[in-house]
Amino acid sequence: MDSSTSRPSRKPAFSSRPRTGGHTAGGARRFSSNSSRGESASGSARRSYSAPSSDRSGGGRSFSSPAKRTGRRPFSSGSGRGSSGRGGSGRGGRKMQTFDVSKYINLNPVDTSATEEVYKATHTFKTFGLEQPLVTTITNMGLTIPSPIQDQIIPYIMDGRDVVGLAQTGTGKTAAFLIPTINKTLKQYNRQTLILAPTRELAIQVEQELKRLTEKMKIFSTVCVGGMNIRPQIMGLKRQNHFIIGTPGRVQDLIDRGHIKPAGFSTIILDEADRMLDMGFIHDMRAILKDVPDPHETLFFSATMSDTVKGLIHEFMNDPVTVSVRKKDITGSITQDVVYYEPHTKFDTLTALLKKADFTRVIIFGAMKHSVEKLSQELSRAGIKADAIHGNKSHPQRQRALQNFKTGRVQVLVATDVAARGIHVDNVSHVINYDLPNAYEDYVHRIGRTGRADKKGMALTFVTK
Repeated sequence: MDSSTSRPSRKPAFSSRPRTGGHTAGGARRFSSNSSRGESASGSARRSYSAPSSDRSGGGRSFSSPAKRTGRRPFSSGSGRGSSGRGGSGRGGRKMQTFDVSKYINLNPVDTSATEEVYKATHTFKTFGLEQPLVTTITNMGLTIPSPIQDQIIPYIMDGRDVVGLAQTGTGKTAAFLIPTINKTLKQYNRQTLILAPTRELAIQVEQELKRLTEKMKIFSTVCVGGMNIRPQIMGLKRQNHFIIGTPGRVQDLIDRGHIKPAGFSTIILDEADRMLDMGFIHDMRAILKDVPDPHETLFFSATMSDTVKGLIHEFMNDPVTVSVRKKDITGSITQDVVYYEPHTKFDTLTALLKKADFTRVIIFGAMKHSVEKLSQELSRAGIKADAIHGNKSHPQRQRALQNFKTGRVQVLVATDVAARGIHVDNVSHVINYDLPNAYEDYVHRIGRTGRADKKGMALTFVTK
């Protein structure tokens, strides 16, 4: 069924609340500070790692860490220094979740490669009924058998159904929604698709995949994201675009200015919807969705199914089909350990770790933009090749930092959680949580940057003694 087919009306959408606040690049959620403020001094080793220092900033969180490995008391994080933008709580007073230190330890990860049941696809890319130019391109890319999410969800999208895809990064979900929408575009050349993503990096990554899949097909796209000059994006929108890919804030801004016409969209795709909600884009998402008239198709991809996600699905989707594809249990398959640190030794401990031979490609997570930038500079001064990626950097700076890390020009990439959403780099040997995440879900997302595909990885979390 294509987009012109009549469909039952959706339930009436509730009215969008007034937009509040401004947009920050790549989203606005920030984290309590537990960051390094240029720590120094030495500390004796405990466990297999040197003891790191507490941070001088006094930033918010404190942790209890009993001596024994088992039966630890939970530790809690106090109020944070970092202010929050959209969807945040402002300075001070925000009570963070309580975590059990034992959740950060798994010294005996399970190797599931031998026991994991091999998925048997019921389709090939030649049997989906795709247009021949698309089949040829996919074949030339060396793809023959679809991944589980592709195998199960592509037929529903081809049939014009609204779908909910529950899938994590690395499951092939981008191609799962691009392939059938490209196919629809080849059959109906004037149709237009809007793809919303939480960050600049992810939006650009989606467009790069789109270009690979549509080589020589004369299918055009424009990326509309915050943190970049809006004028070239406005100029790009004046041309014919089959796909508009952007972050919710910038897309809503361009709708308000009259450069994007919601009435023209045949398909709306929300990629990593849960993360967009976490980043405070709820009002923009609602406003965009309510302005798209029927009939249209809504494709909703998320790693988790929160109550807010369920609410959006209920409001804006028409009898959706849900396809859930979960990757292997990350927390069970990646080696994890904690690094206890004494006052004034945190930075020294970090540099000692990074100088070990097996720390070849490392992502370090920090709590706030300024502390991430400062830590990157301090590591460089300590003789460790490092770069940083965070919301205060311009788009070219973020892309350059990511490229330096991918190509091995730098050993270490220091990142905030928000900026890291677009980091998909192979062969990351270690993830280091220099500052603790706000929630365990963020921790799981962080450590998923290592141990990708069939590679081994290790995650280390810094915790005060």
